[in-house]
Amino acid sequence: MSPSLTRTLLALGLCTGSTLAFAAPDKLPPTVEIDAAAKAKMAVCTDGKSHYIAIGPHEQVNHQLYYGDGKNMSEVDSQGHGMLSGTDFLDPRFVAPTYNTNFRGLDMRVYSAVEYDADKKSCALRCGERKQTLTLMSADDTKKLVGSATFRKSPRTREPYALARDDRGTYYYVDRGATADTKNNFRVFVGKKGAMKLQKMKDVASDSEGEVYSTATGDLRLITSNSDKPEFTWMAAGKPTKLVVLPIRDNLNLVHTTLGVYTGERYGTPCDDL
Repeated sequence: MSPSLTRTLLALGLCTGSTLAFAAPDKLPPTVEIDAAAKAKMAVCTDGKSHYIAIGPHEQVNHQLYYGDGKNMSEVDSQGHGMLSGTDFLDPRFVAPTYNTNFRGLDMRVYSAVEYDADKKSCALRCGERKQTLTLMSADDTKKLVGSATFRKSPRTREPYALARDDRGTYYYVDRGATADTKNNFRVFVGKKGAMKLQKMKDVASDSEGEVYSTATGDLRLITSNSDKPEFTWMAAGKPTKLVVLPIRDNLNLVHTTLGVYTGERYGTPCDDL
């Protein structure tokens, strides 16, 4: 992708690292090594039903969360970009409507959080507006769990990239791989809310004029040249349909719930189960 295209997409909220989607992986994520000193500083909260949240130190922000069954504990990617303490995490399936829409550039309405107080020995999970009180494990039980658990990378595999719709309520959604190795792996979904269909990809073309995602049923064209605002057009059977561009940042809950693209997938956050 050209640098100018990337800048345009970032400015309009069409492509951003803070809008991750999470898909259930075919295999367990890669392991991560955590030294003994970091493990010694961990606290663990539980619901008493084999769901555990480990709260560990982080070298750049205050905390790093891990979530799992006590045997496998995966990193919870906060997507705070250094602006949050590490106990908040992006999970757009849950919304807190009254929260700040622009806290250091982040829309906190779609962030959930682990509320941990070491002095009060208290722990709770907030998913959107819903809150659940958790139990803080004893020092001995925490040591046993973190000592035997396998710590892994976040299971996220996809991130939203672009969204548009026509005037009849048909949506056009593009996501891509969430890592440096997979970021050029695009998928296109087309359809009504809750009934979007994954399109068979034929080709992706990118140049100074924009991008074209060719599928078996048509071409989704993103045009950015000579304009401060990108344009989407769906070309099928030789007939173009101009689309309304919908910024990803303003439609995260729509993408992760109503559209139905990720229905049934685990996001790798405590809100999967608690």
